Amino acid sequence: MNSPRNALTIDVEEHFQVHAFETVVDRSDWDRYPSRVVANTRRILRLLAEWEVHATFFVLGWVADRHPDLVKEIAAGGHEIATHGYWHELIYRQTTEEFAADLRQSLEAIGRALRGLQPAGYRAPAFSITKRSLWALDVLRDHGIVYDSSIFPLAAHDRYGIADADRFAKKTASGVWEFPVSTIRMGKQNLPVAGGGYFRLYPLRLTRWAIRRLNAQGHPAVMYLHPWEFDPDQPRMADAPWLSRFRHYVNLHKTESRLAALLNEFQFAPMCEIFGGYWKAGQSGPELSLERSVSTC
Repeated sequence: MNSPRNALTIDVEEHFQVHAFETVVDRSDWDRYPSRVVANTRRILRLLAEWEVHATFFVLGWVADRHPDLVKEIAAGGHEIATHGYWHELIYRQTTEEFAADLRQSLEAIGRALRGLQPAGYRAPAFSITKRSLWALDVLRDHGIVYDSSIFPLAAHDRYGIADADRFAKKTASGVWEFPVSTIRMGKQNLPVAGGGYFRLYPLRLTRWAIRRLNAQGHPAVMYLHPWEFDPDQPRMADAPWLSRFRHYVNLHKTESRLAALLNEFQFAPMCEIFGGYWKAGQSGPELSLERSVSTC
């Protein structure tokens, strides 16, 4: 199951939809904010095309409904389309029924954009499958989701994390495969090393070291980024709390050059290509037609 390549993933959402700003941006006002997700995602697509790299794009259903041509453009570039839910709501704030409805709405939005395509993968907003929302895995299975990438094996965070979760691929009791984003074990703690604010905050040499260490141990790294992280000129939410603004805006101007440096040094591919062997090797569980997610898989 080992691979010399690493998984690159993009959570496709608008800059104003992040939970860091939910105290100052109401969901009912989302349509009033200037959309930047198309230009920012195309910036990523151009970079990946330059390096001939494919990735997995976890697309928010809200975005798919408003920008179906962007979803088509991502898929036409040979990238895997997965779902990020619809309303970017934390799972543990929802009932089982509310989460199922949100998931269905996201799948339908992506299906409308891509002629009925059924995504194989899911990532929760803010990695919000925690110990109090593990029931979500059963809902994912019941809706045909084959793999999840929502459980963050991390203790110290205010919105997500399961401290004793497996750091690497594991088939859950629901039958859904879990492929967590990457951490490095440091003493008795897991250090998040492969995406988002951590990627922007840490020195690039730390990320490089972490990927090399994971690969040397026989594991692919799983990286995650967002289109808004490639947009240093995005409007500032001046009324948001200081910590939220710091997390969101720190080193936005470095994201693109840092990713380019990693693309030059390491090999990357979509989730379905890196981990497809887990369910293609005769393992029991939901069946996946890879053609439904991405042409390169």
